[in-house]
Amino acid sequence: MSAGRVLGSPPAARRPVLHRAPSGARPARRAPGPARRLARRLADAVPGAGRGVRRLLVLICLTPLTVVLAHQALRLPRLNTATAYGLVVLGGTIALLYLAYSRYEDPSKTSGPRRPDPGFPSLPARPRVDFLLAVKDEADAIEACVRSMAASDFPRVRIVVVDDFSTDGTREILLRLRDELGITVLLLDENVGKKHALVAACGRADAEIIAFTDSDCVLAPDALRRCVDALARHPRLGAVSGHCRALNAHANMLTRIQDVWYEGQFRIAKAAESSFGSVSCVSGPLAVFRREAIWNYLPAWAGDRFLGAPFRFATDRQLTGYVLGQAWIGVRLKDRYRDSPFVTGEDHPERRWRVGYVRSAHVRTNVPARFAPLMRQQVRWKKSFIRNLFFTGAFMWRRGPGPAVLFYGHVLWVLAAPLMALRHLVWAPAHGAYLLTLLYVCGVLLKGCVWGLAYRIDHPGDTRWRYRPLMSLFSSVVLAWLLPYSLFTVRRGIWSRSAT
Repeated sequence: MSAGRVLGSPPAARRPVLHRAPSGARPARRAPGPARRLARRLADAVPGAGRGVRRLLVLICLTPLTVVLAHQALRLPRLNTATAYGLVVLGGTIALLYLAYSRYEDPSKTSGPRRPDPGFPSLPARPRVDFLLAVKDEADAIEACVRSMAASDFPRVRIVVVDDFSTDGTREILLRLRDELGITVLLLDENVGKKHALVAACGRADAEIIAFTDSDCVLAPDALRRCVDALARHPRLGAVSGHCRALNAHANMLTRIQDVWYEGQFRIAKAAESSFGSVSCVSGPLAVFRREAIWNYLPAWAGDRFLGAPFRFATDRQLTGYVLGQAWIGVRLKDRYRDSPFVTGEDHPERRWRVGYVRSAHVRTNVPARFAPLMRQQVRWKKSFIRNLFFTGAFMWRRGPGPAVLFYGHVLWVLAAPLMALRHLVWAPAHGAYLLTLLYVCGVLLKGCVWGLAYRIDHPGDTRWRYRPLMSLFSSVVLAWLLPYSLFTVRRGIWSRSAT
């Protein structure tokens, strides 16, 4: 990898003004009906209520689904494989909803442990942050992203942007923003890939906290501060993820579907994992780490190989895996890269870090607005899932029964999805079993409606909840087929963040 050129910041820089991106038309205001008033009351009551009250409210709301599950479970020995799979999915959905709404607490708003843990030293009261970004050919989106980084209300931030040999005018934009905002720009002389570019930026980081974002994202001014507060309040946290929604949700139906899906994946799935301190993926739109939780493993991250070839995907999942699993794999990884300055310069002890999710740290990202880019994005994510299965899956069972059930249960669901789609959408119609296909589609829509209802409770009056069943159907009918393709092409690919 070429060393590149570092272009530092001028001595004086103006404080940037963050211009809000358009968020789409809001639904017309109208007098709330009984259902909407009930949803608003529940949304207001659950976060502020005591834990016991919250759990009771959540159990009451989940009672209909629980009754259906219990009734069908009594017939389990007589059920076929497909029906049993449906029950497992329903049970998993109930468990996720219960954990997300009854156990999860935003770590930026809760108090840390009363007694200090000598194994997990506390951060300074006002830690320093190196905020890093790698970009390649993002001339259309990079200015909004960098301005939102610079508009952070956290006072002790150094922004470092590394350009991975862009050729579309991105470099010129970065140089202009450097002069205006006082950021540091690192220009690489050749394309090295996202992970190598970020590690090059890390080589110049000396703060207690290292944060990352993606080049097509726009952050709320308080997003970074809330993540730093979470790490400072809870010394056992080695990393936290922010909460992401679609920046271009207003574009068309495809982007609105993804926006509602993002909300559920963070608000429910990550919240459930966070209740055990074992979020399996600190997502790229806003990923914040304690320095000592990742520093010694950066060379392993950059040099990751899979099936005998360099692996350029799984950037988010893989780095999170080093935080989750270093107590069991850390010594081996550091020994493998013992000549790297990231290992020889600082040797941090292997700890059983917790990994959390900060719901109040809002960030928005451009999602694909057309079918072809969405498919390319989903293939990248499927490849990341495959790589992560062989890496994080090797030790996740050691983190306890709760994290293990969530992780391996999700793995089984993803692996079974294409088989279920093949059985119900191809085999069943070919053999005249149209009722079986209809039941499968109805089950998928029912699951989507449950997630949509959760969205409506969190966002009373927002009618976009109706897009969630469509996303469930789209995922089962279209996206499920991408897993076998991703497996067969797992060694191919380049990194690009274009969502057009």
